Amino acid sequence: MEVTFALQKLAAYKPRQTQKSKETFDTGLVLLERGAYAAKDEAGWDAVEKLALAALDQGNTEVADKCIRILSDKFPDSPRVDVLTGIRMEATESPEVALRYYDELLQEDPSRAALWRRKAHVLRQMGKIDRAVEELSAMLDTFYTEVEGWLELTDIYLSCQQYTYALQSLSHALLLAPQNPSYFLQFAETAYLAEDIPLALKMFLQTVDMTDDDDGDIAPSDTIPSGITLRAWFGVKLCTRKLITEPRAASSSASQTPAPTTANLSALDNLSTERLRTAYLDLKHESPPTAEGDLIAAMTPLVK
Repeated sequence: MEVTFALQKLAAYKPRQTQKSKETFDTGLVLLERGAYAAKDEAGWDAVEKLALAALDQGNTEVADKCIRILSDKFPDSPRVDVLTGIRMEATESPEVALRYYDELLQEDPSRAALWRRKAHVLRQMGKIDRAVEELSAMLDTFYTEVEGWLELTDIYLSCQQYTYALQSLSHALLLAPQNPSYFLQFAETAYLAEDIPLALKMFLQTVDMTDDDDGDIAPSDTIPSGITLRAWFGVKLCTRKLITEPRAASSSASQTPAPTTANLSALDNLSTERLRTAYLDLKHESPPTAEGDLIAAMTPLVK
């Protein structure tokens, strides 16, 4: 696994007892007990790292410790092992101990973005949101191109319902990764939460434009929307209905984004309805509800 990507995954790690994690643990444990990881070169060592995380997910610190010892012996002074060791500390030690560990490493080398993010994660778990924001902001002042850091800062602001700050953080992610439609979708949904409906509509449409295959053999209007595209069309529908039923929403854009003309708004509303009905028919194999409110209610769990 490429080192930068691996560090990003470690920086973003959160314990989760999922079926996938259980399967990773079971498969990796067999590999560990047989000592077969060494023969698989880089893939084998990556498997040991994944097993350590899966073991922590399952609450098995004994296996996690064994994995970390193996990796530490093979890769002394490895940044990945340092972060993994910190995650292990987070599992059983007090937050103060984990913070002290991260601070010591950052004093030696403050350029290690993954450690900054783990430190912010610990602070967030402690409920020290202001300090977590300070740590991430300090990191991003130095490592502006750390997209995952901007997304994590966004997530903190969203958890506090500070939508304006969340949009500001997301705007940096858009600048750094302008080809990623999931970031545009998140920006659109955040703008909707911030009640900047014209901006939300603009960004939902941008997401549709990025994900509809204009170069394919089938015209976008003849395709069945799914995934990000479906979620974006759902957002378009929410925005058009709000602008039609609450005209004042068109003139209350904090970003001063202009709303579509009445004719364009009506056309977008009709088109988004058609796209949602098409998706519903494909997913449920039954006729979609005819009433718009019922259609939106029926589609809500399908776009989660």
